[in-house]
Amino acid sequence: MAKAAKKSKSLTQFLIDEGVVAEEQLIEALERKKETGKSLSRNLIDMGFITEEKMTEVIANHLGLEFIDLSSYHVDMSAVALLDEKIASRYLTIPIAFDDTILIVAMADPTNLFALDDVKMYTGHPVKPVVATKTDIEDAIRTYYREAGEATEVQEILSAEETAYDDSEIAEALGIMVDDAPIVRFVSFVIGEAVKSGASDIHFDPQEKELVIRYRVDGVLHDMKSLPIKTFPALSSRLKIMSDLNIAEKRIPQDGHYERVVDGKPIDFRVAVLPTVFGEKIVFRILDKSSILLRLSDLGYDGETLGKYENSFRRPNGAILVTGPTGSGKSTTLYATLNVLNDETKNITTVEDPVEYRLSGINQIQINTKAGLTFANALRSILRTSPDIIMIGEIRDLETAQIAIESALTGHLVFSTLHTNDAPGAITRLTEMGIEPFLTASGIVATLAQRLGRRLCACKEPYEPSRGLLERWGFPCDDGEDIVLYRPKKGGCPRCNGTGYKGRIALVEIMLTSAEIEQLTLEEASTADIKKVAVEQGMKTMRMDGFEKCREGVTSVEEVLRVVV
Repeated sequence: MAKAAKKSKSLTQFLIDEGVVAEEQLIEALERKKETGKSLSRNLIDMGFITEEKMTEVIANHLGLEFIDLSSYHVDMSAVALLDEKIASRYLTIPIAFDDTILIVAMADPTNLFALDDVKMYTGHPVKPVVATKTDIEDAIRTYYREAGEATEVQEILSAEETAYDDSEIAEALGIMVDDAPIVRFVSFVIGEAVKSGASDIHFDPQEKELVIRYRVDGVLHDMKSLPIKTFPALSSRLKIMSDLNIAEKRIPQDGHYERVVDGKPIDFRVAVLPTVFGEKIVFRILDKSSILLRLSDLGYDGETLGKYENSFRRPNGAILVTGPTGSGKSTTLYATLNVLNDETKNITTVEDPVEYRLSGINQIQINTKAGLTFANALRSILRTSPDIIMIGEIRDLETAQIAIESALTGHLVFSTLHTNDAPGAITRLTEMGIEPFLTASGIVATLAQRLGRRLCACKEPYEPSRGLLERWGFPCDDGEDIVLYRPKKGGCPRCNGTGYKGRIALVEIMLTSAEIEQLTLEEASTADIKKVAVEQGMKTMRMDGFEKCREGVTSVEEVLRVVV
């Protein structure tokens, strides 16, 4: 009803009612319209009364259509390929996604019915218009049609080659192939597309008859492309050369590094090569340096948890451990914490393997085991430089753990990570590693555990779960309470690329070391006993934190149960 009401007003009245422009500005723009012959909206933009983006958004609202920011939108290349570039340029329109069988089309002028009819006729799909700025659409047409053309060209060239190389011929053949423009362009296209998609890593998986390329987006892998397996030698060699790896070595794992600027942002890639039965699996882990500037609240820490954590890391000494599996956001949390603490009054030193992000004003040490620079050796040297704060990338052995805890007891604030299932498990893990319980009890001030779950997209749907379902989940609720939760919309929307989820959020638990926890540590109590006391003292578990975020509509129960034990 609201949308219909908006449409019944004229655009001029709508602009005034919404407070977008003043009445005097509108009159001036209408007068100029008579002189220039341009539309009212174009005159308002040219006269500086409103930005193009804001004007486009207003028009979208007036028409009851969705406004899309194409500069940050994940465009489906298979949708782009349905429309000829000439038609897209003529009508300033570009297909960007599918909603089931409906083609989502971004338009600068969604009132152009001739354009909508032509696009529908050309693509053979029913069309749903959304609104984007003229500038964004022009940029998108230049970018995506070029990339689509390059990808198609490369895939056709690669697929057309029927030559198979045996091991004796590969070295000679690859010298030519890896420098071929199609190979170079295709690898560049894949990397650029993955970064724009918000992927955290790219997997090149050789199978028996094909090479599958997959992106991990919001923690979940998606198949994106497949090529004939005969194309893999050239591709793998190109990837290895980029990462300064040995292209002749195929029997042992290799690790490398690659840097590139994508859309003006510096991106680091950590490269891992692993021999498999069908060839070498290659993974590019994408490290966006700009993401490390996030605040802790941006990661999903609520007020209570953030308050407890901040009280811990504002102390002058003690050890704080962040726990969780690989990919749970431990490093991001520690870097965000160091950003908060970093100022000219503190000497902050980190020892990492590898150094994932460069932080201004912080001394960062890269572990080099071959040269004898281990975590333990580096820590001994760090302590001679009078540090205030030390961050250890990971506690892997007894020696490193021993030095870390002793450093916390001698006036240093120490941060590190462990691989445990929950926060209380960090205490028992240190005891199992051989740390004396009295050192752990005295040195640890807080342990924090987290997982990363997917955020629901704005297209989420509300629903009321049954009482039986709530009980099966263990979802806390009062008798007679009406619970409204949210779930991903089936088929999603263009913004979430049909998944129903967009972005990730941390599910967190923090355990502060109290007198009772210290006593249990000295008694070498089990993780379950420590957790029981911590919960009684007010610790909110990761699952409880996740369920609270479900009530707020941030994520779904299914997602919480997927990532939290």
